Amino acid sequence: MNKQTPIQLAATISDTLAGMRLDQALAQLFPEHSRSRIQLWIKEAQVLVDGKPLKTKDKVWGGEQVLIQALLPSVDLPWQAQPIALDIVFEDAELMVINKPPGIVVHPAAGNWEGTLVNALLHHAPELAKLPRAGLIHRLDKDTSGLLMIAKTLTAHTSLTKQLQQRTVKREYLALANGQIIAGATIDAPIDRHPRQRKLMAISETGKPAVTHYRVEERFRAHTLLKVNLETGRTHQIRVHMASIHHPLLGDMSYGGRLQLPKGASPALIETLRQFKRQALHARTLGLVHPITGEYQEWSTPIPTDMQHLLTLLRVDNQHD
Repeated sequence: MNKQTPIQLAATISDTLAGMRLDQALAQLFPEHSRSRIQLWIKEAQVLVDGKPLKTKDKVWGGEQVLIQALLPSVDLPWQAQPIALDIVFEDAELMVINKPPGIVVHPAAGNWEGTLVNALLHHAPELAKLPRAGLIHRLDKDTSGLLMIAKTLTAHTSLTKQLQQRTVKREYLALANGQIIAGATIDAPIDRHPRQRKLMAISETGKPAVTHYRVEERFRAHTLLKVNLETGRTHQIRVHMASIHHPLLGDMSYGGRLQLPKGASPALIETLRQFKRQALHARTLGLVHPITGEYQEWSTPIPTDMQHLLTLLRVDNQHD
């Protein structure tokens, strides 16, 4: 069951909006709401212009009285606030940037109603219950660490979602891939649900566009550390794309294939590689335009301890004769 919050908005179409389609004009009048949400309200006759419902493409000419009586979706009832510690990198009245540790689920779902990042966010900022997905604009897989942005107001949610859709948000990852990669490249391959294993994703001609840019950051004897920039944000995108070029991420239990061990590696390195049971992927840098000030802001966070320890051993192994 979903909770919905009733809202009522009223305005007069200004002369500067004359000649615009109704949805375009309303998007100008109410910038805190997305165009798609406004179009849905118009379609469902929740928007009255001079007391009458209109169509999305109908033109306005200035002076019309607009009344919107609609419902805003909020979080599902099972999403409960819980006192779970958060690593807050940045916070103001409009948005938060969180450093998510590996091993924590982002959204509550069947089998994981508690102990998620959303449960923690609702305890830290109860007002997030009024926003779609508790303000989360994007997500990271359970075993991926790093930076996430959370909107605290509807205005911020609309702005950040639009930036993500327009591919202007900077999302830079560090990824440790199996095998030696000679040079960076771009992978442009659409992604969809796996045809048989529905929890996994796969390259598919009928999938959604997916573009990943990577370049070599550091080379090891049997692995390569990559700096990866996302142009799109499909589920498991980096993991699927790297596996598609036969360089899956180290520790990826779903897409990773056989463990690769450097010849003559030390017992410490072999043991660490075998015990690394999550994809070696960290969302290191996040950059965006602040929804209110219009200023570009950027944050970075160090990689977690387990991945740092592994890299230290790989650097020692590079000195192997």
